[in-house]
This record gives sequence, C-alpha cells and structure tokens, in this order.
Amino acid sequence: MRFLVLLALLMIASPLHAAERINVVASFSILGDFVRNVGGDRINLTTLVGPDSDVHVYTPAPSDAKRVAEARLVIVNGLGLEGWLPRLVQSAGSKAQVITASTGIVPLKFGSAADPHAWQSVPNARIYVTDIANALAVAAPDDAEFFRAQAKAYLEKLETLDREVRDTVGKIPQERRKVISTHDAFGYFAAEYGIQFIAPLGVSTETEPSARDIAAIIGQIKAQKIPAVFLENISDDRLIRRIAAETGARVGGTLISDGLTGEKGPAPTYIDMVRHNIKALTSALDH
Repeated sequence: MRFLVLLALLMIASPLHAAERINVVASFSILGDFVRNVGGDRINLTTLVGPDSDVHVYTPAPSDAKRVAEARLVIVNGLGLEGWLPRLVQSAGSKAQVITASTGIVPLKFGSAADPHAWQSVPNARIYVTDIANALAVAAPDDAEFFRAQAKAYLEKLETLDREVRDTVGKIPQERRKVISTHDAFGYFAAEYGIQFIAPLGVSTETEPSARDIAAIIGQIKAQKIPAVFLENISDDRLIRRIAAETGARVGGTLISDGLTGEKGPAPTYIDMVRHNIKALTSALDH
C-alpha cells in the first residue's frame, strides 16, 4: 500500500511535459538550430534537410511525409527557398500549421525573385527566432513562458554576435571591404555589414572556368583592387595560385551559406557559422 501511495505521489510531482511535447518539423538545419534553442526539451524536433545537405535541391523521402503528418507545427523559411515543401505537406495530409519564420523581413531581390538567404543578417535571425517563439507559444500555451524565456536568452546571444560581427568588420579598412565570390547567398550579410560581394566576370558555378575566364577575373581584381577571392567552383589549385600570384589577392577558405555542418565540422550551430564566415572573411581582408 505504501508503495502505491509513493507511486501516486511521484506521478503527481513529476512534470508531464515528456508526454505533452509537441511535434515540430523544421525545413532545414539553420531553422532547426533556431527552433532547438527556443523549444529546448519541451518539443520533439525533426529537421528535414540535415547538416551538410542543400535545402535548395532537396528531394523529400517517404519518411518525411510521416513526420510532417505527425507534426503540430511545420516551420519554414519561405521566400521561395523550399519549393518542394507545399507538395510534401499536401501529400502527407498534414493538419500542421505551417509557420513562415521570415515573416516581417523585407526581402532583397534576385532579379524579380526574393533572395531567400535572409538568415545571413543576424538582426534578421532575431526576427526568425521571435516568430518561432510566438508560434511555439500559441501551439503549446502551457509552455509559453518557457519558450519566451529560452528565446530571450538566445536573442541576447544573437545581439552579442551581431556586435561582434560589426566590431570585426569595423577594423577592416573601408577600401578593403570587398571580395570576389561565386556565392550568391551573402546579399543580406553584405547589406547589413558593409562587405561588398562581387561576382566574378565570366564564371558559371556549373562549369570549371576557362583560361579566358581566369584572365577576366585577374583583370577584374586588378581594376577594382579587390583584396580577397572566394571561388568555390575552382577546384584546380594551379588556377587559384595563378590568381593569387598575378593579383596579390588572398584566396579565402570556404564560406558557409545554406546549411550547418555536422558536429565535427566548423559550423554545427548558427552562431558557429557566422563566426566561421567572419573569421574567413577578415583573415583574407584584414592584411
């Protein structure tokens, strides 16, 4: 009898959150990191496009439909990033609420389309986190205070990160704040922090550049006095060495744009990603 009474007391005293956790799906790794920081252990989180994977070209698996069908919330970036997602939600027969985490952000443009990479500005990341916290609080009102406290703590970290980036960029001479890059994902970063990303002349990200392309890039670097080059699609070290030798420009490392790395990589979290990118940029520019 004493055992039954003790068991009953334990059941009353123990939190019921483990049984009540809501299922949340995030479309890709950066959003997943935001959601994890807000939701903590009060949610069951599934991230569809995991680390080291490209959200732009993702093909959903049958297991994704099951996860979406079981979710209370599906959190997406929006701005045209996840073209594959509406069909997935429909095919899953999901009654989940789809939350666009970029709501409230004024998009930049890729021609006539929106630039979806809004997270590359840390102030925009703060908007994402606020939208996510509000959505979780509505979906699980019993945990609303927890979500808001988690969000507040994380927003403070992002505010510190934003100051860190501005202070670091501020130490780079104004005339050196420009790089050539085949990345098209850093428009928001450029607009927010004042580093100019210049597209290389004649280079397609689909093919290896020709000798004429390389000559055009070298001419462009010299003409515009560009101090650093991030050319991800040039895999031939000889070409990179030639560009560096003939221009004096430093060749940077990898900039991380569309997703996080695995735990052992340089950017397993959003904050790690921003720090990695600013370190790569400043080490190439601040000389």
